[in-house]
Amino acid sequence: MLTFNNRTALVTGAGRGIGRAIAETLARQGVSVICVSKSSDSCGAAAAAITQAGGKARALAVDVSDGAAVARAAEALLGEIPVIDILVNNAGITRDGLLFRMSDADWNDVIATNLSSCFHWTKHLARPMTRARWGRIVNITSVSGILGNPGQANYSAAKAGMIGLTKALAREFASRGVTVNAVAPGFIKTDMTSEFVAKLELAARILEAVPLKRFGEPADIAGMCAFLCSEESGYITGQVFTVDGGMAM
Repeated sequence: MLTFNNRTALVTGAGRGIGRAIAETLARQGVSVICVSKSSDSCGAAAAAITQAGGKARALAVDVSDGAAVARAAEALLGEIPVIDILVNNAGITRDGLLFRMSDADWNDVIATNLSSCFHWTKHLARPMTRARWGRIVNITSVSGILGNPGQANYSAAKAGMIGLTKALAREFASRGVTVNAVAPGFIKTDMTSEFVAKLELAARILEAVPLKRFGEPADIAGMCAFLCSEESGYITGQVFTVDGGMAM
């Protein structure tokens, strides 16, 4: 067991996939989890599953791409809870397409959901962490933000931006005891990647680039994230941890 001292965490994109696995893993460690997603049904189901398993969770439906909505949600939460100790910025979408065919909306939606949401949540939740002189922020980026990926200029740019944001904020918050790190998943079996996994020929080509020769599981990301949120990770900040079966080594 990792060490958590009555901590509260907010996890975005917690309704499914990696985000839900992170929320459930933290809850099993005794953390009280706020499950955020755009859909009240999905975050509600995640929170219900955690409470049914004996954990502590609540659902919060917020469109993370809407900065004003994030600000209102954060203000309301901090009116109830003095400090949210752990923030996991996981929410993300894809709108794939070659650059010449990519619409402004596809670019803006991905940047707003994947990158700008990190700025808004961190801006509104980190100040109480700095006052408490303890906090953990983990940004879920991607190997696409490290290596680039054709047909994903918007997604790769957003994920690369998350890495830069992570490193800048790690330096800003270090003197206040708040760590900021990033986890960069490779190909993980989720709803987002299901179409790739289902196409055997395409899946085989992808696995050629993965030294461990398998797709990852959401639990692989959740385990790393939980460690970075724990007391045991207190001397780690500004780092990007690839969990990708060796793709980006």
